[in-house]
Amino acid sequence: MKPGAIAAFNSNDIYPISADSTMPFQQHRDIFYLSGVDQEESILLLFPSSIKEKHREVLFVRETNEHIAIWEGEKLTKEKATEVSGIATVYWLNEFNKVFFDLMTEADTIYFNTNEHYRQSSETQTREARFIEKCKKDFPAHQYAKSNPILQEIRGVKEPEEIEQLQKACNITEKGFRRVLSFLKSGVMEYEVEAEYLHEFIRNRSRGFAYTPIIASGNNANVLHYIENNQPCKDGDLVLMDVGAEYANYASDMTRTIPVSGRFTDRQRNVYQAVLRVKNKATQLLVPGTDWEEYHIEVGKIMTGELLGLGLLDKADVKNEDPNWPAYKKYFMHGTSHHMGLDTHDYGALKTPMKANMVFTVEPGIYIPNEKMGIRLEDDVVIQESGSPLNLMKNIPIEAEEIEQLMNSN
Repeated sequence: MKPGAIAAFNSNDIYPISADSTMPFQQHRDIFYLSGVDQEESILLLFPSSIKEKHREVLFVRETNEHIAIWEGEKLTKEKATEVSGIATVYWLNEFNKVFFDLMTEADTIYFNTNEHYRQSSETQTREARFIEKCKKDFPAHQYAKSNPILQEIRGVKEPEEIEQLQKACNITEKGFRRVLSFLKSGVMEYEVEAEYLHEFIRNRSRGFAYTPIIASGNNANVLHYIENNQPCKDGDLVLMDVGAEYANYASDMTRTIPVSGRFTDRQRNVYQAVLRVKNKATQLLVPGTDWEEYHIEVGKIMTGELLGLGLLDKADVKNEDPNWPAYKKYFMHGTSHHMGLDTHDYGALKTPMKANMVFTVEPGIYIPNEKMGIRLEDDVVIQESGSPLNLMKNIPIEAEEIEQLMNSN
């Protein structure tokens, strides 16, 4: 941060549905990352240049009382807020305007926490956006800056404690997958598979799915974001399952593709093995210094070789390809990796070289609509200072032989 600057971070709203119904509260990941506070109507101020040392970190939480405790449950007291966050100075939220005005008389610049994630597309005005709008009106003579570039840097490189939480989330996902391997059979509905995952996740202290699950049988797997999950799983088809458990606000992100019958056909196995080889080779490219764009170009070359081997492309397709949309994109049209962490598509630098302790997915796929087959495989890996990445999903079955063995062991 610049000298003389203050940064503000707001909790998320509780979003309404209709009548008196609301979505379950999900904390804004930035204020959670910086403070550990997982409660609505909280504000964090960071002001390293404050004249008073006690105002260099300030937390505001909603005042609680016995009535709130009875109707909504226990909320943070000032003492508990300090215990959770490590921040000594805690005020009730109704004191915010007075304290904030006083601190802004010392500050020259305010850092706003705008959402600059490359996939963001929000049409809802957030609590953060309302705060920014009000600040610009109330403090027109101040300079404005962006906290997001700083957060992209620090959130992208994970602390050991974060990697531990991510591993717990992946371990819960593993339990769900093993449960489904013994459950899946012809005639089972996709939503029944989803329910098996959810049952296992919640009984292991997850709040549920880290993102909307994809349970795509047969040709549904060729719809990349298929989430209806309402069709039967039929003998002879594959089921693509893109699911991940949440744990303590941290996400996991797994994809496995398994045969409904418990056995891959020869063609299914050949395509499966091709995707697995691409995933394994791509994983080895995730080392410190790797450029994200160049990495995807290299993975595209690996995939092209596999598609030639499967007979899905020929040499003429490759020779005449459009450099802006290479031939392999006909069968593998999405990216291979994204940052993982508090968000499934997490914050993290993408225009600078990769660093140790960044966590990425690796998720190649081959989609063949005219064969009613789509296969994607995905693990979550941690870049190491040296050597191969650490696969947080190394214990989740992925080899075709092991999957067949587990599905037929009952």
